Amino acid sequence: MHILKNLRRALLLLPAMLLAGCNTVLMNPSGDIAHQQGRLIVVSTVLMLIIIIPVIALTIFFAWRYRQSNKEATYSPNWDHSTQLELAIWAAPLLIIIALGAITWISTHTLDPYQPLRRLDAQRAIPAETKPLTVEVVALDWKWLFIYPEQGIATVNELAAPVDRPISFKITASSVMNSFFIPALAGQIYAMPGMETKLHAVINKPGEFEGFSANYSGAGFSGMRFKFHGLSNEGFDQWVQKVKSGKDGELSREIYKKLEVPSEREPVRHYPTVASDLYDAILNQCVDRNKMCMKEMMAIDASGGMGKPGAFNVATKLAWDVESLDTPKRKYVTAMCTTEE
Repeated sequence: MHILKNLRRALLLLPAMLLAGCNTVLMNPSGDIAHQQGRLIVVSTVLMLIIIIPVIALTIFFAWRYRQSNKEATYSPNWDHSTQLELAIWAAPLLIIIALGAITWISTHTLDPYQPLRRLDAQRAIPAETKPLTVEVVALDWKWLFIYPEQGIATVNELAAPVDRPISFKITASSVMNSFFIPALAGQIYAMPGMETKLHAVINKPGEFEGFSANYSGAGFSGMRFKFHGLSNEGFDQWVQKVKSGKDGELSREIYKKLEVPSEREPVRHYPTVASDLYDAILNQCVDRNKMCMKEMMAIDASGGMGKPGAFNVATKLAWDVESLDTPKRKYVTAMCTTEE
């Protein structure tokens, strides 16, 4: 009997023992935005449990209380209504829905990823002279490209930022949709070709954090991971100098076209210089200089279009086609036809 009691205790403690070594990043993040999002998850869960726990408890109680063998339970076959019970059943969920709605409304606007940050954390405001760090993010197949326009550098599968300095991410993709996600920093933001999404965040603690794509994008998806370094201002300056001393050379449009070719589990790369217009060309799908940029096409459409002659000039391969594909390059329309023909 003593052995069975010890075994029961061990089984009850086993889940806690297994979870003791886990670092639940979502519930213990190092960035203020992720911290607020984690707290929102806890508050929402607690509000829902206010209903769920009593319902489960009452279900068990009623099943036991009114079991067939309990002859002492009150038997009321004609009972069909109770005003007090109706009030309890409808009022409690209604109040919780109102509370959840209010929290959702406030948090949706407060944690809008497109909104610049209003604070460093709950105790500190952003100093007036602080300038956000701009990082341009490109999701490739199957790797991440990070461009620092102010520093004039670029990296593959490695990201760094100073602690307590707001970060302004501009995010796009070269081909299919991905999702940019650093759990310790902020929630996931989708990266889509031909579109730019944004994220404003801040890291409050130094360290090395995991980043990855949270949206399945093909064969190399599982290896689409990178390291995010939270550094001091001095440490970030040293990291920038390290990148500038890299041996990968300039990230020009021509080099980017080779980098864009799908590959898996790419090592970290440092580009000491980067073409100033590269991100804009990626976003507008005109890295190839023979292709018209999307913003130019949209400007033409906005002014009324080009008519039939324009088709001869703008028809070409899709921007995400790569040189490695064995397909002919079409630079113009070879013929025009009508439905009758």
